[in-house]
Amino acid sequence: MSVDEQVSTYYNMLLKRNAGEPEFHQAVSEVLESLKIVLEKDPHYADYGLIQRLCEPERQLIFRVPWVDDNGVVQVNRGFRVQFNSALGPYKGGLRFHPSVNLGIVKFLGFEQIFKNSLTGLPIGGGKGGSDFDPKGKSDAEVMRFCQSFMTELHRHIGEYRDVPAGDIGVGGREIGYLFGQYRRLANQHESGVLTGKGLAWGGSLVRTEATGYGTVYLTQEMMKEHGEDLSGAKVIVSGSGNVAIYAIEKAQELGATVVGFSDSSGWVETPNGVNVELLRDIKEVRRERVTAYVDEETGATYHSDGSIWDLAADVALPCATQNELNGEHAATLAANGVRYVAEGANMPSTPEAIEVFREKGVHFAPGKAANAGGVATSALEMQQNASRDSWSFEYTDQRLHMIMSNIFKNMSKTASEYGHEHNYVVGANIAGFKKVADAMLAQGVI
Repeated sequence: MSVDEQVSTYYNMLLKRNAGEPEFHQAVSEVLESLKIVLEKDPHYADYGLIQRLCEPERQLIFRVPWVDDNGVVQVNRGFRVQFNSALGPYKGGLRFHPSVNLGIVKFLGFEQIFKNSLTGLPIGGGKGGSDFDPKGKSDAEVMRFCQSFMTELHRHIGEYRDVPAGDIGVGGREIGYLFGQYRRLANQHESGVLTGKGLAWGGSLVRTEATGYGTVYLTQEMMKEHGEDLSGAKVIVSGSGNVAIYAIEKAQELGATVVGFSDSSGWVETPNGVNVELLRDIKEVRRERVTAYVDEETGATYHSDGSIWDLAADVALPCATQNELNGEHAATLAANGVRYVAEGANMPSTPEAIEVFREKGVHFAPGKAANAGGVATSALEMQQNASRDSWSFEYTDQRLHMIMSNIFKNMSKTASEYGHEHNYVVGANIAGFKKVADAMLAQGVI
């Protein structure tokens, strides 16, 4: 049986076993396309059911989360934790609180996390979790009661040497605080390494808040350097206005770029003169308002409720909102409007059709498993500080982050070239991330 036939047979089996999970199917399909290249050159990676084991989570947890709202009414949500692969270390990955969360979404995120964590070079496995709970519009007391109920079930499945969750969409410093407080109460100990993204006064790390956005920009800068260009003077589009987007905007502008647009789920804002980061941070993180408030307070900014942020002309695009936000039509528009570099700050924000358009048009594209690895990399640095009871300076931690992102880019670029796909960073990231995990799995036997 040829490699194509082997991979197709397994993928068809995966579709049947994981029905109704399109995001998971999409994530696996992309990786398997790259693995065909590996298996042609290194067929031993098909031994001992390795590919099948890699695509099957080690453990999937689904649980009820009852809580009481401010009106005294009992609400019930569903909680998830998918512990996907621990060959390299304890499961590591965020918790997402959003109405769209379901098992398929969590599995896609956990699968991506395996390779992302592998690329960092740090000893962490892949996992992900969350709930269909929506923190938007909830009082602090309601969020606290939900988080306490969620952790009451989750606490028995996590630990600093077992599984270390962090934040993701809908889970910021407030939620991590409530989750950690309940964990500490139930565990009867201050196990600071059990969660990352904590407050600085109780085990958190400097740069963790900024890490995913900063890391995306650091990797983008490395990608541009490989092609003789630089962020200084470049025009940049950043979708989203959450944590990742805000700090991607901040770092891009620090490096001399002009961010000409950002967005949220209500619409997008054109900012030809750049973004007032302090105002945006205040609106989104403090006041928790929509981007229309930014336009009301910043001269020169224009709000759009129709069209797309991807209609803007720019040199660089950083999709930092959510999965599948950038489709083939958007990609064609970006290429026509001069975009030469795209790096994913979110998890799988570009559809397969978009990625194919970028490849055809010669747009250099860095996938999320590489470009947004800065968050989990700094989470692992937080774990190191917790383990040693230490606290590092902002400058030192930022240097470590920058070095990790630089190494990720060099590794995926080198790997792509070694397998005959120079500058194909999707192939490079998938293969480089896969080989480290696969070698560990083969060494540890069939488990």
